[in-house]
This record gives sequence, structure tokens and C-alpha cells, in this order.
Amino acid sequence: MLAVDPVAAQTNAVCEADRLPEMISGFFQLTTAIGLMGLVVVWQADSLLELFTMRPEQQKALKRHKQTALQSTVILVVLGPLYTVAGSVMNLPLAECVDLTPW
Repeated sequence: MLAVDPVAAQTNAVCEADRLPEMISGFFQLTTAIGLMGLVVVWQADSLLELFTMRPEQQKALKRHKQTALQSTVILVVLGPLYTVAGSVMNLPLAECVDLTPW
């Protein structure tokens, strides 16, 4: 029983910290918003460059770059809700008090 008490005290440390859950949630929402804006900038810049490139290999490289940016943004947007759902299923202490959904 003595070995369990310190562990139980540590599991609620994040939730009981003053404003830490709100800071973590705000940081995640901020980075998600910046990632979405980055996708828009990269997508528009690559689309503009596609208009002025003549060589097919350059156009393929730009299309690959756009796809990579889209994949990165999808991962960024999906990770928060996935952690929230998986964390609540696995009873992780951070998932109980921190909202990681970007909306």
C-alpha cells in the first residue's frame, strides 16, 4: 500500500496544477491553427509556382510537396482528438483534464 500512494499522488499532479491544463490545451490549439495556416500558405505558394514551371519533374516535385504538407496537417489535426479518446479509454490522467481537440 505504501508503494501505491506516491504513484497515486503523482497521477493527479497535472490536473491539480494551477492553469497547466488550460496552458497545454491552448498551446495545442495554437500549434494546430499555425499548422493549418502553414498548409494554406504552402498550398497557395506551390500552386502559384506550378503556373510558372515548365519542366514536368518540377511540377511533380511541387505536387509531392503539396501532398506532404497536406499529410502533415491531417496528422496534426487528428492527433489531439485521437489522444483524447485513447487517453480516456486507457484512463490516462492528462486526458481527463486537458482538452486536446483543436476546435
